This record gives sequence, structure tokens and C-alpha cells, in this order.
Amino acid sequence: QVQLVESGGGLVQPGGSLRLSCAASGSVFSFSGMGWYRQAPGKQRELVATITSGDRTNYADSVKGRFTISRGNAKNPVYLQMNSLKPEDTAVYYCNVVSPAGNYWGQGTQVTVSS
Repeated sequence: QVQLVESGGGLVQPGGSLRLSCAASGSVFSFSGMGWYRQAPGKQRELVATITSGDRTNYADSVKGRFTISRGNAKNPVYLQMNSLKPEDTAVYYCNVVSPAGNYWGQGTQVTVSS
């Protein structure tokens, strides 16, 4: 089992920045894939960005050029740097990791972009 806890969310003005972190505990492995997803009120959860153990990245078109996903270590496997935030980025952001034992999700961290 892997437990994930996201942090770094909050309230930010349009144009601002936030950095999300994901802390992992339990059966921590070298994850084959990591990512961030988000879910806005009334909408389905959507992919924001993913990164593989080989540093191959994939971004949603809506965040390209503004967000950067990066890998950390086993205990903090993935980060998301969010710049030039827009009101439409408001959502609960979830960390996801893929390990030999399965696919794991955190509980989410709220990001609110508003003036």
C-alpha cells in the first residue's frame, strides 16, 4: 500500500504561482509513472500532467507553457509548479502514482484562483 498526501494548494490571485507537492509513505517504490489530475466542481477529473520514470512528460493543452511537472525522490515523488494561474485552474488537485503494487491517489488539495 502507498499513501499519498498533497500539499501546497491555496488561494492565489490570477497570474500568481503555486507549487504542489506529493508526499508518499508506505510501500514506496521507484514509481513507473506519476501525475497530477484535477477536478473542478461539476466536472469530471481530468489529467493535468504526467511524468514517467524516464522523465517523459505529458501536459493537458490548457496548462502547456504554464505548468511544469517534475520528479523528486521516493518519499516526495512528484511536484507541480503552476505559473500564470487562471480562474479556470480552480479545482481540487490530486497526486497519482503507478507502482508494481497498483495505482494510488491522494486525497487532493484545493487550488482556488480568484481576485
